[in-house]
Amino acid sequence: MALSVYRVLLFTFWSRPTTAQLAIVSTNAAEWEDVILRIRNNPPDASGYFWYRGEGAEDSRYIAFFSLDINDIGRGPEYTGRETINKEGCLLIKKVTLRDTGMYTVVTLLHNSKKEIGFGRLNVYQPVRVPTLLASITTATENKDAVVMTCYTNAIFTEWLFNAESLQLRERMKLSWNNRTLTIDPVRREDAGHYQCEVSNPISSADSVAIELDVKY
Repeated sequence: MALSVYRVLLFTFWSRPTTAQLAIVSTNAAEWEDVILRIRNNPPDASGYFWYRGEGAEDSRYIAFFSLDINDIGRGPEYTGRETINKEGCLLIKKVTLRDTGMYTVVTLLHNSKKEIGFGRLNVYQPVRVPTLLASITTATENKDAVVMTCYTNAIFTEWLFNAESLQLRERMKLSWNNRTLTIDPVRREDAGHYQCEVSNPISSADSVAIELDVKY
């Protein structure tokens, strides 16, 4: 059957799943690695697969189609030359970039000329760089000085360590909205020690070099 006929069938027949819902397994990936977007609850009687960027089967977001019946592939406006669909219907993307982040849609054609539709998300991240930790002062006077420590990072998540253990915030400590700035006001002798920021995203993590805070009293 010609690929153009499959395109007509796509919008003509819609099936209501009687088993578990078709879905794309949401995936986290590092930039420039090869990724496979797998299908969950793939129907056993599938005859072809359409893949789209975004949520929904829009022609302008069409990537590619693979027909099991004629062992052929069609390409759409979102095809970049890096995409392949295997016989299980999974979408392979070579050397993913940040632009590839987003929702994806798969439409599975069944042998009864009906179809199922599923959605999932691909998140592409740059590897976390080692963060830089700076302090406004490293030698402070008890009950007089305030210290501001700032963690510079390209990561999503920031945690704070005190003497290599998770920092337990005291009443005099305050974190900024993104956790990248720690303020201690005023400083007390129990605050003396080594501070680090630990940063991460879903694919990697890194720790800063420790800063030693000395408190005079």
